[in-house]
Amino acid sequence: MYENDFSFDVKPETPAPKKGMGYGKKVMVSISLGLFFGVCGGLGFQAVTSASDLIKSGIEQAEAKLNKADSEDVVEALGQAENDGAEQPAAANVKTAGLVESTQVTTAVVTDVTEVVEEVMPAVVSVSNNYVENINFYGRELSNEGVASGSGIIVGENDTELLIVTNYHVVYETQKLEIQFVDGSTAEAQVKGTEPSMDLAVVAVKLADIGSETINSIAIATLGDSDALSVGEPAIAIGNAMGYGQSVTTGVISALDREAAYSNGESEVSNTFIQTDAAINPGNSGGALLNMKGEVVGINSNKVGGSLIEGMGYAIPISSAKPIIADLMLMQTRGKVSQEEQGYLGITGLTVGDEYAEAYNLPKGVYISQVFEGTAAEKAGLVKGDIITRFDGTEMLSMESLQKRLSFYNAGEIVEITIMRGDAMGGYEEKTLQIELGTRESIQG
Repeated sequence: MYENDFSFDVKPETPAPKKGMGYGKKVMVSISLGLFFGVCGGLGFQAVTSASDLIKSGIEQAEAKLNKADSEDVVEALGQAENDGAEQPAAANVKTAGLVESTQVTTAVVTDVTEVVEEVMPAVVSVSNNYVENINFYGRELSNEGVASGSGIIVGENDTELLIVTNYHVVYETQKLEIQFVDGSTAEAQVKGTEPSMDLAVVAVKLADIGSETINSIAIATLGDSDALSVGEPAIAIGNAMGYGQSVTTGVISALDREAAYSNGESEVSNTFIQTDAAINPGNSGGALLNMKGEVVGINSNKVGGSLIEGMGYAIPISSAKPIIADLMLMQTRGKVSQEEQGYLGITGLTVGDEYAEAYNLPKGVYISQVFEGTAAEKAGLVKGDIITRFDGTEMLSMESLQKRLSFYNAGEIVEITIMRGDAMGGYEEKTLQIELGTRESIQG
C-alpha cells in the first residue's frame, strides 16, 4: 500500500453512552410502585368485602322476615337492604325471588282436630248389617247371605234404649243388626223407624244389653245447624270406613244445597246435600260430618256419587234431618213375629217408582191392584186404585217394603194407613184409615 496524503485508518463509531439512573434510584422506584399497587389492591378488596357484607346483610334480613310468611315483609326487607347501600346484583335477586315462591307454596295450615275428635268419637258407632239378598235367577228364587258395614250416630236415649241414627240403605233388608261402640264392645240392635225417601233410619239398642264400662265410654252427639254453614269452612268426617273401624278425614264444606239422585237400596230418591272434600268411603254412610265446634252438621252418605267421582263427598243436612229423627225416635221398637202370628192386609200391590210416577202422574208408593173379600183391607174401606204411602207412620215406597214392615206386626193390631185416592178432577187426595190387621187364613179362606 502506498501512503499518500489521502490515506487514513477508518475506525467504527462508538455510540455515546446514555444517561441512566443509578442502582439506588431503581430500588426506590420499585418500592414505591409496590406500595402503590398494594394500597390500591387493599382498598379494592375492602370495597368488595363491604359491598358483599351489605348484600349478605340485606338478604339475611329478607330471609328473617320471610320466615314470618308475609309477602309485605319480604318487600320491606328487600327495600331495607337497598336503603343500607347495597346494590342488589342479579344473583341476589334470583335468591330472594326463590324465597318468595317457596313461602307462597308452603304456607298451608293443617288444622289440629284432635280435641274435636276426642269429644265426638264416643258418639259414633259402627253398624254391621247381616242381610239376605233374594235373587230371581231365570224364574227361580235364590237367596244370598251377606254382611254390610256402615256407621251411626248416638242421638239420644229413653228409659230402656240407646237411640242411633244412620242411613236407611245401611239397614235395608237386615236380618240382624250389630252395633260396635268406641270401646270395641258390641250389642244387637232393632230398627225403630225409617224414612226411605230421606235415606234415614233410627235403630235402638237395649240399655240392658250394654255394659257399664261401655255406658261410661260413649256419648250423645250434639246436633248443630247446617243452615248456618258457609262454603269453605272446615269439615270433619268420622265413620267406619271400609268396615275397618272408626277413622277420621278432614276437608272443607265445598258446596251447599247440592241436588242429587241415588238409590237407597230400595228405590231411586232425590235429595239436597252438603258437599265436602273430606273423604267419604264405603262404610262411612250414616257417620257424622262435623263443624269445628264438634257439632253434627250432616249425616254422611257414600251412596251419592260412589266411586265414580273423587274429592266429592255428600251428607244429609242435619237441619233437614232433625224433625224426621225426632219422629222416628218416638216410634215403637219392634221385633219380627212368626208367620203364624203375623198380621195381613189382604191385598196385592205394585210399586209406583220414579218411572211410573213421572209417566202417569202418580204418587209414589204401593198401588193396590186387588182387594180380597172378607179381609182387613176390605173392612177398612181400601179399594183398587188406592196408593198406600205410609203404614203406621213409616213411609212406603215399594210393595216389598210394605211386606217387610208387616212382618213386625201381629194379627189383630190396629194401625194407621195413609193413602192417596183419585178424585173426580183427575188428581189425588190424601186419606187416613184405621185398619185391624187380619190373619193369613182370612186371605186364603
